[in-house]
Amino acid sequence: MSAFAKIRRPATIALALAATASLAACGGRERPKADIAASQITTIGVNSYLWRAALEAVSFAQLLQVDSSGGVIVTDWYSNPSNPGERVKMTVTILDQDLRADALRVAASRQVNQGGTWVEAPVQAATVQRLEDIILTKARELRRQAVS
Repeated sequence: MSAFAKIRRPATIALALAATASLAACGGRERPKADIAASQITTIGVNSYLWRAALEAVSFAQLLQVDSSGGVIVTDWYSNPSNPGERVKMTVTILDQDLRADALRVAASRQVNQGGTWVEAPVQAATVQRLEDIILTKARELRRQAVS
């Protein structure tokens, strides 16, 4: 047996033992569990808490367009039965996968009936802001419920 063969056999055995030991160290560990209430839930393309809260917030109006992967909800014109001379149309856009205030945008259009014709009218900024607050509050509540 040559000197090289005498060195090669123990080196090969040592290498095989080291590889086996390193593989054995990988086993037995439990994988980390996913946080079911994470702020980023994206199975539908956008944050699911914001999505569900937005759908609930505009549920009083008929929906024209709903795109969960793009995060867009568009309602049809809605007239409050107590004020039939005015109608509103809303667009809710979810811009991000995270549950954050800047991940939500609400736009509204308002029309008033003047002599049988619908005429554009301004929407108060506080109205849009209030709808955004309602959606964000509901989304946070949904997330808290998922934790409990």
